[in-house]
Amino acid sequence: MSIRKSFANRFFTAIILTSLLLLSAACGRDKASDTDYEFPDPPKNNIDKPRYIWIDAAANFPDFANNRENIARDLALAKNTGFTDIVVDIRPTSGDLLYKSSVQGAAQVQWLGAWVNGVYSKVERTATWDYLQAFIDEGHKLGLKVHAGFNTMAGGHSSGLGSQGILYRDSSKKNWGTSENLTAGITNTMDAGGGTKFFNPANDDVQNYLCDLLKDLAKYNLDGIILDRGRFDGIQSDFSDITRKKFESYLGNIKLAKFPDDILPPGTTMQQVIAMSSYPPYFTKWLEFRAKVIFDFMSKARGAVKSVNPNMKFGVYVGGWYSTYYEVGVNWASPKYNPSLTSKWATPKYMDYGYAGLMDQILIGAYASPLRVYGTSEWTMQGFSKLAKEKIKESCPMVASGPDVGNWDSNNQATPEQENQAIVNSVKACMDECDGYFLFDMIHLKMANQWQYAKKGIDVAIGNK
Repeated sequence: MSIRKSFANRFFTAIILTSLLLLSAACGRDKASDTDYEFPDPPKNNIDKPRYIWIDAAANFPDFANNRENIARDLALAKNTGFTDIVVDIRPTSGDLLYKSSVQGAAQVQWLGAWVNGVYSKVERTATWDYLQAFIDEGHKLGLKVHAGFNTMAGGHSSGLGSQGILYRDSSKKNWGTSENLTAGITNTMDAGGGTKFFNPANDDVQNYLCDLLKDLAKYNLDGIILDRGRFDGIQSDFSDITRKKFESYLGNIKLAKFPDDILPPGTTMQQVIAMSSYPPYFTKWLEFRAKVIFDFMSKARGAVKSVNPNMKFGVYVGGWYSTYYEVGVNWASPKYNPSLTSKWATPKYMDYGYAGLMDQILIGAYASPLRVYGTSEWTMQGFSKLAKEKIKESCPMVASGPDVGNWDSNNQATPEQENQAIVNSVKACMDECDGYFLFDMIHLKMANQWQYAKKGIDVAIGNK
């Protein structure tokens, strides 16, 4: 059963800045600020490295929505397995909240869709206690560090069960939604079927709304905040008038004669982009511009969190497939890494918008097949991990990587025994290359009763066995 795919296709010591606000486009870690806590260097030995487990909101909602005892039970299982950190998803793909916020337009999660006894069902939340605070309380009792997972550019979700999110509640926010470059023409996401609805990251109103939500989140006694989906929706996003005007301004007030064809012809897919022998005239500058949009937003989001709690760790989850991650407008590498030396899609300036230096921690999705744990290339767990550290360099003090257990064998090529062994092997393979281990998602360990394999892998990696 696919959890990340079912919920919308789930994916910095650096340069000292004299002023982050003045030099945000130059990339780098804000070490000069007296309001920003400098975290220690990452541990060198596996026994001291953190082990993160993600807790998807929707997938785990049947157990946790209304039952604190189940939260305590499963966090104890995570602790006993050897995990040191949890990431609890508190802004699922609907964009509604499982924490308290006074931001206008924000709403609490009333229900989420989840698989219950093989049926995709509406799971309602009737409890009134603070969902996030329950995880913080129970996690800290056990000595676990607790991070909030924040689905960033998600503004709504629609399925056969119904629709949720600010983009559905408030029609005046329609222009917050991304506009996609489809075969039929440029189309607002709200006019393009169901699923997860992404915001346009280039919209200033969207950025301000999200930063206000993050400020309220930073008031909790968390150990960190980790942004997920801090990106564009895909290669066809965003082609709105807002983004077009910003891009033309970025080019030096050049008006594009043929939009969007000067960037990408309508309906162009990522597969077609990869196969191109040459690009339209403004495509690579467009990729550079999109990376700057995300870099600037991450700088603003970091500032919002640190303005409330400078000791709060600020980080992201990203997919490890850097060679094609430009699809979603993200350069998660160090600003010292220059992809233009080896990749035709990257301009020399693309490296300036590597945002690793803005992060206190980065979780890398080393989402390879259970049959591809070891290797040196992308699409092996070890390779994803090794390459991520090489690209991030020393710009981010904590880089953890690991598998998507349960979504990693869509063609059923691996036996259950091979999958179990892959969990065991993944821990050391990833931890040896990175500063920690990351596993998505708790629901898979619960459904298949695979806790024992994660524990065995952790014990082997840290030298207990």
